[in-house]
Amino acid sequence: METARKRITILGVGNLLLKDEGVGIRVVEHLTHNYEFPENVRVVDGGVLGLGLLGVLCETDHLIVVDAVRNNGSPGTLYRLEGEEVPKRLYAKNSLHQVDLLETLCVCPVLGHEPETVILGVEPADISSVSLDLTPCVRDAIEPLAREVFRELERLGAEDIRKTRKPPGDEPFVSCMCNLE
Repeated sequence: METARKRITILGVGNLLLKDEGVGIRVVEHLTHNYEFPENVRVVDGGVLGLGLLGVLCETDHLIVVDAVRNNGSPGTLYRLEGEEVPKRLYAKNSLHQVDLLETLCVCPVLGHEPETVILGVEPADISSVSLDLTPCVRDAIEPLAREVFRELERLGAEDIRKTRKPPGDEPFVSCMCNLE
């Protein structure tokens, strides 16, 4: 399969209600409001769904996860994790959605598909206070995290990404929010 044809998913995860825990979702919002992506690149708001993301993960060749990552660094520090670093760092975070994400990634090979995964993250300052607002140092990391996403896309050979300015409220990203009736 050609690199340009490989399915790439940018997955923002986190909880918007817990301050910096929502940074992955905020990066996804930034990307979808400011850029258009080629057909083989999907931008997904994964929220806190964990195992609910299994379908998304099994339908991608390359997965770029964006999230808050606790690594005992200074708040605002950026991280890039791949390979063996991924499970170690996810277990260290103690966040329920990340444990669910790790479990979901572990189920993929059982189903015959394991996406190449990279996690791009930022050290949070506060993931326990209830607030929709990011702390200033994490808010300032949105654009640098977006640049890291573009570096990954470039590494994967993604082309035809265009900067655009979409009107507020026009949200073309895939939301995994489900109606449970």
